[in-house]
Amino acid sequence: MSLPRARELGLASCGNCFQLVRMPEGDEMYCPRCGSRVHSRQPHSLSRTWALLIASMIFYVPANFYPVMTSTYLGANTSSTILGGVALFLEEGDWLLALIIFTASILVPLAKMMSLLYLLVNVRGRHPAHRVRQQARLYRITELVGRWSMVDVFVIGILTALVQMGTISTVEPGIGALAFGAVVVLTMLAAISFDPRLIWDRDNP
Repeated sequence: MSLPRARELGLASCGNCFQLVRMPEGDEMYCPRCGSRVHSRQPHSLSRTWALLIASMIFYVPANFYPVMTSTYLGANTSSTILGGVALFLEEGDWLLALIIFTASILVPLAKMMSLLYLLVNVRGRHPAHRVRQQARLYRITELVGRWSMVDVFVIGILTALVQMGTISTVEPGIGALAFGAVVVLTMLAAISFDPRLIWDRDNP
């Protein structure tokens, strides 16, 4: 026998402080602890998540095909994409650094977008209990590892700050770095906008 959901009992948790409150039917509810607006389900959660996810997918293309930084050494300009930087580190024998950048800059954002896409496509259907638990676990993992995709932006920022201290060479971030930063921010917002409580709803509103 399945246990009743909090929504069926007229209960909801605050999204900020997680205070459990009883929702008055048809009325607005504010958290008695922190004063935040309380919703049984986030309004327009799926539509916002879809919009943010599609935007991140669009920015993912220039993030990988445009240079993330342009270095100038003795008057000669050299531009490098993410994959170009990975290949350069591999040629220099820095396998660990190449693996970290490839994982954080290519695999993690792509896996996060695919995970959110999978959740959005499947959240409306009826699924066995074990699949619902798998989807909930997938969302928690997606939200946890997504922040690590910012590693490449930090590397570029630190490298730029260090090289700018010299007078012979300079490094400037390229349009690819801006696009990659947009991908990271948009996927983080998409994960926040997605209401994981919808996963447990058999018949979503």
